[in-house]
Amino acid sequence: MKLLNIFKNFKNDESGAVTVDWVVLTAAVVGLGLIVMNQITPAIDAAGAQITTDLQNATALGRQP
Repeated sequence: MKLLNIFKNFKNDESGAVTVDWVVLTAAVVGLGLIVMNQITPAIDAAGAQITTDLQNATALGRQP
């Protein structure tokens, strides 16, 4: 009978439910961040390459060498 009460108390205990909710929510936010990062990385790389090209072709104070 005592063992049955232990199982009933364990089944009815909800003290860890909030922790599970936060873990799931955090995993969803991290997953969404990875998806967004994966989508914008090519545009950021292209912008960086264009900036590099512009800086390499720039002349000091607009003067021609």
